[in-house]
Amino acid sequence: MAKPSIDPQRWRPPVADPSEPSAAHLAHVHPVSGKGPEDVLVLADGSVLTGLEDGRIVRVDPESGREHPVVDTGGRPFGLEMHPDGGVVVCDGFRGPLHLSDDGTLTTLLDRVEGVALKFCNNAAVAADGTIFFSDSTRKFGPFDWRADLLEHRPTGRLLRRDPDGRVDVLLDGLAFANGVALTPTEDAVIVAETAGYVLRRVDLASGAVTQFGPVLTGFPDNIALGDDGLIWVTIASPRDPALDTLLPRAPWMRSVVWSLPDRFQPQPKSTIHVQAYEPTTGRRVHDVETSHPDFGMVTGVRKAGNRVWLGSLESRAIAALSW
Repeated sequence: MAKPSIDPQRWRPPVADPSEPSAAHLAHVHPVSGKGPEDVLVLADGSVLTGLEDGRIVRVDPESGREHPVVDTGGRPFGLEMHPDGGVVVCDGFRGPLHLSDDGTLTTLLDRVEGVALKFCNNAAVAADGTIFFSDSTRKFGPFDWRADLLEHRPTGRLLRRDPDGRVDVLLDGLAFANGVALTPTEDAVIVAETAGYVLRRVDLASGAVTQFGPVLTGFPDNIALGDDGLIWVTIASPRDPALDTLLPRAPWMRSVVWSLPDRFQPQPKSTIHVQAYEPTTGRRVHDVETSHPDFGMVTGVRKAGNRVWLGSLESRAIAALSW
């Protein structure tokens, strides 16, 4: 498949705040039957729901690792969130936000905003009244061309809100690859990961004020989630790439040349396992843990439930649970 063209612009990466992760280990690594279990959702019975690159959503037993089919979206399921009606909101990269009912019925919630088709629905958070906050990562590139958006660095990502009556509003625009979304415990603010900006943004839902949440990060934040401990959990999919950070403020044509080369000559994500947790009011970092595993890496999904922190991955063929 031919690569899409890119139109890079200069951007000077901010200096990251120091990060000194503690050691951790994976208590469980459960293989799944396809690539890219990008997000994880822990259900009431403790089983773990995840969506695969081939369009399937599967449920995994947390102890045995046994896998059960749930549904095929016909697209690419990314973020998964519980809906207060007992169903699941599925962020399908191609189809937009979907609702998965208990009986396996899939309903499209919306596929267009302001008359234009969604390009890359990625992650969501759902309020107690059913309001859905979700990210549209980029208005230019599709789910399998995310590297193009990071290399171009011409921010078109958005944070959107769908009210229970179906009304849709754009809360935040111009994000450099909008990604993970989480509500604070009191639902007074929503936090979104700006992957290519190395930061998290906090939107006050009463005033609309936007502030940086937490420090400038040492890597690419991906999915985020409110844990059952009241903290905002954040995945760091990969550390920053020095080559990319060197290219970003330089002549844009250099990145166009890099993009034209075979993939092996381009900046590549590292297969690390790195997650952090933040206090939702102050943005203070509470946990910062890192490890590695030969069968799991590039963490993109996180869910703190009980004594486990479940992890998903865009590139691996397994889900995992962290302990430290």
